[in-house]
Amino acid sequence: MATSYESENDLAEALRRAEKAHGEHEQRTGKADPDWPEWYALYMVRERAGEELPT
Repeated sequence: MATSYESENDLAEALRRAEKAHGEHEQRTGKADPDWPEWYALYMVRERAGEELPT
């Protein structure tokens, strides 16, 4: 699925939201996630598409 952002600021804000959500994910799992880039990508694509977000 193609995902685009309107501006650098729009992309930066999406990254900040993903970072916050991923921090909560790591707290729930109790461990660092070495696959965080994939998790961020999934979160950001789903968020933009209005789909269910990963937990």
